Amino acid sequence: MIIVMKSHAPQAQAAHIMEELKSKGLEPVPLYGVERTVIAVIGEERDLNIGHLEAMPGVDKVMRVVQQYKLVSRESHPEPTIIDVKGLRIGDPKVLAMMAGPCAVESEEQMQSVAKDLSKMGVRILRGGAYKPRTGPYSFQGLGKDGLKILREAADEYKMGVITEIVDIRDLDDLVKYTDIIQIGARNMQNFELLKEVGNTKTPVFLKRGLSASIDEFLLAAEYILSNGNPNVMLCERGIRTFEKDTRNTLPLATVPIVKLRSHLPIIVDPSHATGKKELIEPMTKAAIAAGADGIMIEVHPNPEEAKSDAQQQFTPSEFKELLDNIKPIMEAVNKHL
Repeated sequence: MIIVMKSHAPQAQAAHIMEELKSKGLEPVPLYGVERTVIAVIGEERDLNIGHLEAMPGVDKVMRVVQQYKLVSRESHPEPTIIDVKGLRIGDPKVLAMMAGPCAVESEEQMQSVAKDLSKMGVRILRGGAYKPRTGPYSFQGLGKDGLKILREAADEYKMGVITEIVDIRDLDDLVKYTDIIQIGARNMQNFELLKEVGNTKTPVFLKRGLSASIDEFLLAAEYILSNGNPNVMLCERGIRTFEKDTRNTLPLATVPIVKLRSHLPIIVDPSHATGKKELIEPMTKAAIAAGADGIMIEVHPNPEEAKSDAQQQFTPSEFKELLDNIKPIMEAVNKHL
């Protein structure tokens, strides 16, 4: 941490700050200049209250040298985290974790059909929303616990893992019972009480980036989960909200290498929600794999035109099979397999 004093601030003010830093077990190193003093701080600075320091007499500004997150940081965990879900090693540099299924669980027949098709293609994680956080209160909200049961039964039938979204803390026990990966959606990325609660479980958590969240805020949200005891966290870039109107969201694929530089956690890309258009999903999938993504999440529905949500961005099984064939050269180039 660097503390910059105001121009011509009395040395007594700097001395007072240094005494407080020493009382917290830190080592302040003053650099006296002609016009101002700068204090370099050596030691664990993450727990220091910047607002308190900036309010002290004579302080101009305070700048952190390290990030506030430490458990998700690659500094504390140099090797990539690998999360085993039904034998699928998510985060393994040689594995591309493919997660697919409909936006929403609508019926037993729908889920059995799509699970059968996807399992034949080598997909090992079945997605589907039992609880649907929708922008409008009159839109389809999901089947709730009945949807969880349908999703679990379809996945078990075809030896697949399950990922689905939690919306309400009160449903956590059911999610832990019926799913293998709990998804925290973009709207709940900074629902800190929910993050703490899933952190108290050992069930893997799939954390989506918020609509307007910075990468640092994204990683700090993950820190909430790890700091409560759950190390099994994977991140998901699903696009952010910008001025662009031609796509549902803007997909910043630079997130993938940036996260890999800063964190050991797996990073997945969701091109379905990021683009909102079927014709854009394949090229962005290819780009995400080339950028180093550990996995891809894609929406697949037996009959997209009849879907109760996100019909415009869901592949049919045959369209999804074509995508899998077309991404094989990219996967081979980066030495990954399903």
